[in-house]
Amino acid sequence: MKIFEKISQYKEIGSFEGWMTRIVINTALGKISKQTVFLTINEDFVEDTYVEVDEEAISTDFLIKIIQELPQRYRHVFNLYVMDGYTHKEIAELLKITEGTSKSNLARARKKLRERIENHQSKNSVHSL
Repeated sequence: MKIFEKISQYKEIGSFEGWMTRIVINTALGKISKQTVFLTINEDFVEDTYVEVDEEAISTDFLIKIIQELPQRYRHVFNLYVMDGYTHKEIAELLKITEGTSKSNLARARKKLRERIENHQSKNSVHSL
């Protein structure tokens, strides 16, 4: 509905799909910001965790499932950064948090995902013995 309400604001600069995506994301973020409390953290604490995935052992459905199970504040930052390609500065502005909080929430999301993936992989390697 928002897209139709705001169609007169489209200036034909850039792609229409990009303009629509921005409206959808901003609408979702507006709703999220009213419901979600982000923890403000010390910006010096940012532990970045990279997750290595054995693509044969981990299905896309499993990855989607564990991303959806992340705490809401981690999931929002993870999706904006990893899936949508926003920078921490942009995420901070959109969610009204600091860049450090964005970085921390992403690191914590990655850590939780890594733990779930490692646990899943270790269970599968035991079953295959």
